[in-house]
Amino acid sequence: MRGYFGIGAEEISKPMNLGALMRTAHAFGASFFFTINANPKVREAYNSDTSRSFGHMPYYPWDSTDSLLLPKGCVLVGVELTDDAIELPRFQHPSAAAYVLGRERGSLSPELLSRCAHVVKIPTKFCVNVGVAGAILMYDRALAMGGYPARPIMPGGPPQKMTENPRKKI
Repeated sequence: MRGYFGIGAEEISKPMNLGALMRTAHAFGASFFFTINANPKVREAYNSDTSRSFGHMPYYPWDSTDSLLLPKGCVLVGVELTDDAIELPRFQHPSAAAYVLGRERGSLSPELLSRCAHVVKIPTKFCVNVGVAGAILMYDRALAMGGYPARPIMPGGPPQKMTENPRKKI
């Protein structure tokens, strides 16, 4: 798979959510992890990150949206349940992306949304836990970017023939 990605959260306040999101990011091969204006008690989430991600990928604890710095060419993608957001199954992931999730009890700030090149939503009836949302997002990226063949029509049957990425037709 070409490209890279990072993932983070704005104003995250629960250490266990941060730890779960970092562990999942590490498992999916994220290149970096970040927080924006995180609650001070979660910035050092060593105990809640059971895979010890701090030793395997950089962690950037930015104090504000203004201090957020991404590598050149890295596209900021907001994950937010809004009417005008692109549904995740229809989204073409950028090869170099930084995904940002909202706080546990609210939405991404207007300042951060204005910096996002894209805003995507997970097609659910209501918001899910930030760790769950991150896992769904990274799984979708792995499927979309990983070059996996189409699934078989029937269990145990031959895979469907795929001439091009089906997401591009949507």
